[in-house]
Amino acid sequence: MVRRTKEEAQETRSQILDAAEHAFYERGVARTTLADIASLAGVTRGAIYWHFSNKSDLLQALLDTLHEPLDDLARASESEDELDPLGCMRKLLIRLYHQVALDPKTRRINEILFHKCEFTDEMCDMRRQRQTHTLECNLRIGLTLRNAVHRGQLPENLDTARGAVCIHAYIHGLIGQWLLVPDSFQLHQDAERWVDAGLDMLRLSPSLRN
Repeated sequence: MVRRTKEEAQETRSQILDAAEHAFYERGVARTTLADIASLAGVTRGAIYWHFSNKSDLLQALLDTLHEPLDDLARASESEDELDPLGCMRKLLIRLYHQVALDPKTRRINEILFHKCEFTDEMCDMRRQRQTHTLECNLRIGLTLRNAVHRGQLPENLDTARGAVCIHAYIHGLIGQWLLVPDSFQLHQDAERWVDAGLDMLRLSPSLRN
């Protein structure tokens, strides 16, 4: 009975997340209420509050689902024992671009984050979460770059902190622009070239040297 109850709770949570994803995508985060999500999911508002504190919590849970398919490559690139950290990072970014372009769920959630989420008073928690995530992401990319320098894959005088900010901004900007005007360039077909262009910046830019 307990096991079935846990399974039912997980199923309800999944229903709520699925409803939130579609509601946020269609109406934007600011214009979507928890009552809208409850109605779409076929649950009560109380059921939503059982699983999530507020809309910010719901949106963060949606974003967390995007990282799971990439976690193994991310951990490998950040490991000092990895012989090919830059190669792992390259595979991770190519897979990321493929996911955004080809997986409808990944594309919808990214469109919500990039173009349908306003950091209003109601979403202050989300803004803080995104600030923290951005800084943590920069640190993790910096760790990968330091590993790549150690393995001789990047120049030994690379400013890894500045390089991390640059490559993060490049990735973020490329995805954001493609989501806004997807017909302006090929993200999926040219994924390898887009990734290599970013890595060339790290290898070749004099402005990224100490």
